[in-house]
Amino acid sequence: MEAKTNEDCLKVHKMKKKVLRKQARAQHTLMRHEGIKCVSHATQSLVIANAGLGNGMSRHQLLRILEEYGAMEVLLMPPNKPYSFGKYRTTEEAKKAFNALNGKEVMLEDCGQNIILYINFVEKVSLQNAVPTSLPPGLMVIEKIISPEEERRMLESIDWKGGEDTENAQKTLKHRRVKHFGYEFCYDNNNIDRDKPLPGGLPEICNPFLEKCLKQGYIKHKPDQLTVNQYEPGQGIPPHTDTHSAFEDEIISLSLGAEIVMDFKHPDGHTVAIMLPRCSLLVMTGESRYLWTHGITPRKYDVIQASELGQKVGAITADVGDLTLNRRETRTSFTFRKVRRSPCNCIYPSVCDSQKGQQKLVQPSFPQNEMEASKLEQEYVHKVYEEIATHFSSTRHSPWPRIVEFLRSLPTGSIVADIGCGNGKYLGINEDLYMVGCDRSKNLVDICGEKHFEAFVCDALSVPIRSGSCDACISIAVIHHFSTAERRLATIRELARLLRPGGRALVYVWAMEQEYKNQKSKYLKEKNGSKNKEKEMNTGTAQRPLDGQGPDNSSQDSAWSDQLLKDLKDEGCGANPVGDSRLPVHTNRTSFHSQDLLVPWHLKGGTKKKEESVDTVLVPGGSKESQELSPVFHRYYHVFCEGELEAVCSSLDCVRVEKSYYDQGNWCVILEKL
Repeated sequence: MEAKTNEDCLKVHKMKKKVLRKQARAQHTLMRHEGIKCVSHATQSLVIANAGLGNGMSRHQLLRILEEYGAMEVLLMPPNKPYSFGKYRTTEEAKKAFNALNGKEVMLEDCGQNIILYINFVEKVSLQNAVPTSLPPGLMVIEKIISPEEERRMLESIDWKGGEDTENAQKTLKHRRVKHFGYEFCYDNNNIDRDKPLPGGLPEICNPFLEKCLKQGYIKHKPDQLTVNQYEPGQGIPPHTDTHSAFEDEIISLSLGAEIVMDFKHPDGHTVAIMLPRCSLLVMTGESRYLWTHGITPRKYDVIQASELGQKVGAITADVGDLTLNRRETRTSFTFRKVRRSPCNCIYPSVCDSQKGQQKLVQPSFPQNEMEASKLEQEYVHKVYEEIATHFSSTRHSPWPRIVEFLRSLPTGSIVADIGCGNGKYLGINEDLYMVGCDRSKNLVDICGEKHFEAFVCDALSVPIRSGSCDACISIAVIHHFSTAERRLATIRELARLLRPGGRALVYVWAMEQEYKNQKSKYLKEKNGSKNKEKEMNTGTAQRPLDGQGPDNSSQDSAWSDQLLKDLKDEGCGANPVGDSRLPVHTNRTSFHSQDLLVPWHLKGGTKKKEESVDTVLVPGGSKESQELSPVFHRYYHVFCEGELEAVCSSLDCVRVEKSYYDQGNWCVILEKL
């Protein structure tokens, strides 16, 4: 009996240790994803790990679990995340929930899977909603385009039991069942064979519906191709754009049997989730048809607006206080297209198969004077960030821990300037600070404004803030975009000007050493397991002596800059100089072989394959071709060698280097204003 009691105590002890480990892991996840720190003392607010939309917990079920211990004031469920935030009316109610639910096993109602909840306290529940989204240009969703009786007749008209020898092409694909009329749609190239029409044409049952679409102006020509898809829960279609040369402008799709969420993605990475209710019509024309991809993610549940019970038409907003899960049901779509008989001449040549090969290769040279440097940065930094701002922002959501640590270490009430704030991911880290951001990109500053952060547009070389007015500054991943030593020095001098005596600045720049102390940086590790050997184009450095031509600052600074470059080259940092001064194009996720280079930014949804040589489409951000949204943009970088950033900072007699360190592929310094 005593042995059994000891065994039970051991099991309880092991379970408690496991819960503590899982709690700690949940704390780290929350800090990494949201920049929110858990606290050890009881508060009204909880974060519930393992109970989120991302792992199958619906709002209804979670509310029922939490409300057993008191009324909820707030319940926030971020989309696609495995955690949620809840706030009780009193701390006592939150403590009851914490004690009862931490480590508790519950069953997810819809799928019958068991999960264990892990609870932590947070100071308050506060999450930024994503920016409200609008429909892609040229896209419409029309509700109740047909009646339930018409829906029933159209569904019954499709014979899914027929074999392959039926007069219409029918296939069972991996992701759904399909049937074709008029012409067979080829899924390997999203095209059709005009020379092989199918017998019978389109079903007569579709004629009244198509006449209505013509009369209402949703289509200009009567379609001659129909694809019928049937999706079971968990099935979908890969993201794609129907081949330009195959079909005319309008593509329309009728949703029958059940509602579903369709995902649209712009080449810059911006995505919009669209609710398609039962008996609704989706109309794709113009940009939404030619430029955006559309697809249905294979899953059994969609994230939808809770208040609308899944029936809200159009874009689904990421209101974390009004999202839940909706179980999918069997849906059938009728997608109608008009076969094109001539080449496509749309205004999107960079993604048009009829207009391939019209872009030119442009490869800039390293700047030889101040005017060339400014022009290079304008074309290969400023204009590029304006083009990629939305996609760039979508990849910049997780604060770096050591930058968060710096901001949290500042005294309450400190005035802090984020010079080159991007999408503002550090502006809200510490609410005890007065933070203001600035960035050269208007589109990124607009994103900060949408998040209700204080930010304005300016150049890091000339910041319109009074001298000596800041207690601290941060400059994260900015200075490496300036193309001469003089301009990089000038940006650090500008940071020092803003600081009061005793004020501190944190500076991060990209390191040439992406493998440091036998450890690969995250940048190299994220090569997605590619087995190909590293490739570099034009691996010789493009850095040349600057001939003393720089901004009108001081000849001492200019002379120091030249000497620094000479010293660094003598120490072997970077490749040997070559006669060709063209800037090399870097191969992503590989080591650097030159300090000055162009780094590709691949637009998600573009047509370029990873294995292709990066110079197949090389277009400056502000060129006419790039305005057609080519699949890849190129940003200028000067990657810093070990000791280079400290040397630049030490050349200024108004600051001292308080600390320097290497952080995941970046050289970093903390400066103090003297």
